[in-house]
Amino acid sequence: MEKLIQEYAEKLPEKIISDIIENMPAGTAAAKQKKIFEAVYNEYRSSLAEPGESVGILSAESIGEPSTQMTLNTFHLAGVSEVNVTTGLPRIIEVLDGRKTMAATNMEIHLKSPYSEGKDVTVVASQLRETPFESFVNELDINITNASITAKVDVKKIEDAGSDVKKVIKLLEKGVKGYKFSEEKGIITIKAAKEDNINDLYKVKEAIKDIYVCGIKGLKQVIPVKRDDKYVILTSGSNLKDVLKLEFVDETQTVTNDIFEIEKHFGVEAARQMVINEINKVLDNQGIPIDVRHILLVADAMTSSGSVLGINRYGIVKEKPSVLARASFETPIKHLVSAALTGEVDTLNSVIENVMMNQPVPVGTGLPNLVTKGIMNPDHHHIAKEDKKAKAK
Repeated sequence: MEKLIQEYAEKLPEKIISDIIENMPAGTAAAKQKKIFEAVYNEYRSSLAEPGESVGILSAESIGEPSTQMTLNTFHLAGVSEVNVTTGLPRIIEVLDGRKTMAATNMEIHLKSPYSEGKDVTVVASQLRETPFESFVNELDINITNASITAKVDVKKIEDAGSDVKKVIKLLEKGVKGYKFSEEKGIITIKAAKEDNINDLYKVKEAIKDIYVCGIKGLKQVIPVKRDDKYVILTSGSNLKDVLKLEFVDETQTVTNDIFEIEKHFGVEAARQMVINEINKVLDNQGIPIDVRHILLVADAMTSSGSVLGINRYGIVKEKPSVLARASFETPIKHLVSAALTGEVDTLNSVIENVMMNQPVPVGTGLPNLVTKGIMNPDHHHIAKEDKKAKAK
């Protein structure tokens, strides 16, 4: 085995060799081991792109053509009508454009044992949901004589949500400035610090209803769902930072479909993987088989600069070193004028620039150059003849 590893160390990537060693059955004969390595090497060689192959055009065609067959609707998550999920072509456009504001953000929160087996999963889910003050209020009245607002709250409901009345009052004080809050026997009294007119009291009454007091901010809907004998919590809305702080959450599997949130907390490599996963998810749902290498190329192009950039004039097109390539996409005059002002040089290395200049494209057979020996100087030719004569004598 060691000889085989040394032999194929330069032929195969380290990851493939480690995968072979890991998956090879124990006690495999040496002859069979060699055949396995040979078969993997042949498969690896056949999977490589030929030098000069137009991988960008191939990928664009491979993804673009079947994408036109997709439905243009936004579906609900299978069996869960409360959680909206963007699928199909709208989702692919959203991912490839690198949009920071998405139509529907979602999370898939995995739980640690025993909650993943179903213990108190509904209680845990209710603690995650962003809850406004209105949800805990039984009565909300304005006392005109005292110029105050009284709110009768359900203390038990607040405690079940993993909070208490004191915490709720603190959050209300942050949300509404210039008012004093006090509580007695489940009744919260809100009074202005200085004289207040009735109109302002009515405004405050409406404002405090929507103040967030419990749960994770941003998680509007929370639904426990059973998957493969384990419970996961699906959410509408996303807040990865606060969710990962919770003790009962399995941080190794919890994900969000917000690629920029993934990049912020886990880095660009995780964001790259998320781009691949999200495109694959859409294509699998639509039943469209596309070679993963095309998607890998797109994900690499989007993240090669060190951050996620969309495929548009504000993203990867802006990063292109070629002036003509940038000008060919959108706003050509702007690019050409700014390049002229700064004295940029275009080395014409890519396809677009050479097409614009009516030159052979450096792709396929246009990639190699013919190298010829220079024509000899006539004087040199004469000297060479004299040397030959001298040697012959």
